[in-house]
Amino acid sequence: MTRIFEIIQSPIFARQKKKLHKKQIKDLDKAVKSIYQHPDIGVAKTGDLQGVRVFKFKSQNQQLLLAYEIVESILYLYTFGSHENFYRALKKYLKE
Repeated sequence: MTRIFEIIQSPIFARQKKKLHKKQIKDLDKAVKSIYQHPDIGVAKTGDLQGVRVFKFKSQNQQLLLAYEIVESILYLYTFGSHENFYRALKKYLKE
């Protein structure tokens, strides 16, 4: 198992997090903590998104997806959101 020593948020992740309510932020922080404790908890993606993992969690009766990647003990948090257009937006961000 990989030990994580640093967590880095993408600019998109930080902007999205600012717009959330306190309860949603608490749920998101809980999801990040779960990933920190068990880095392989998410589903590994293939194809264009190879290397990226996606963790599903609930916030206020809504399922959200959180995309992240672990590179050399650094946890990169890319984006989160509902399933609608999630992967399309993620691919677009990773190509930039």
